[in-house]
Amino acid sequence: MAQLEKVLYTGKTHTTGGRDGASHSDDGRLDIALSAPGSKGAGTNPEQLLAAGWSACFIGAMGLAAAKLKIALPADTAVDAEVDLGTTAGAYFLQARLNVSLPGLDREVAQTLADAAHQTCPYSKALRGNIDIVITVV
Repeated sequence: MAQLEKVLYTGKTHTTGGRDGASHSDDGRLDIALSAPGSKGAGTNPEQLLAAGWSACFIGAMGLAAAKLKIALPADTAVDAEVDLGTTAGAYFLQARLNVSLPGLDREVAQTLADAAHQTCPYSKALRGNIDIVITVV
């Protein structure tokens, strides 16, 4: 496991009530209600939060890869992330799909950027090898 040489940022939250609770960041920028997936609660859930954070980070990683290749990342670049919560043999697990849209780029170039991002994105690094992940350039 890699050890950080320098901490660039620490996200801090205080969560109460689990999947039917609330979460607040120490800087006040995040203040959300939580609800279990499929419930009638008004809040979001951990799977949606993971999908949002990972897809944002993945786009950033593609931007870094594009800069190295001296290509412009399309302004309308998007990642549709899907994080599944399910069970196998009575235990809970996650699996995920990232559908990457890089309009106007050659498919091979787009695939190169998506592959590079999956190798450098910290979320991908944390999850790769731990959950089933499918990344598709659409």
